[in-house]
Amino acid sequence: MSLNERISKVIEYSRLTPSEFADEIDVQRSSISHITSGRNKPSLEFIIKIKSRFPELLWDWLVTGEGEMLKSELPETKIQDEQPEEDQVRTTPLPDLFTMINEDDEFGVEESETELPLTGPGESVISSKDKASEKILDSQRLENSPEEILSQVIGNQTNKIKRIVLFYENGKFESFEP
Repeated sequence: MSLNERISKVIEYSRLTPSEFADEIDVQRSSISHITSGRNKPSLEFIIKIKSRFPELLWDWLVTGEGEMLKSELPETKIQDEQPEEDQVRTTPLPDLFTMINEDDEFGVEESETELPLTGPGESVISSKDKASEKILDSQRLENSPEEILSQVIGNQTNKIKRIVLFYENGKFESFEP
């Protein structure tokens, strides 16, 4: 079975019209008709889009035509069925972010709250007092607001305004002379 025929079979499996299938995998509608008619061959990107939308399809079947079309059609291994439950390998799920946070006793504790390890000679240690004062300095407001600074600059100027030009978003402008 050719790759074009396998794609036609995937379209049948999806129970969508070719145009709906194209919309579903986010490709142009014309590319579906060109591929199913045999005029064009599908690109790797096209096949990846099909596989990501239909994860139950097997890569081997989709790319080479070997094996079964769907994962659910794979025969179950008899070895696993014959083994007692305690002999089967049990996979433990990976912890997610929230369970890791709940298990972490130091979560949310700032570094300054933890004890600093003693350092040998040659290494300098910045005290937490210096870090705290730096943080305060970084977050302090300016003495004057931008409006006050602007009024001071305008008030100190001895130059007179010759012309004011306003530029608009639509490309037009106006010029004013006092």
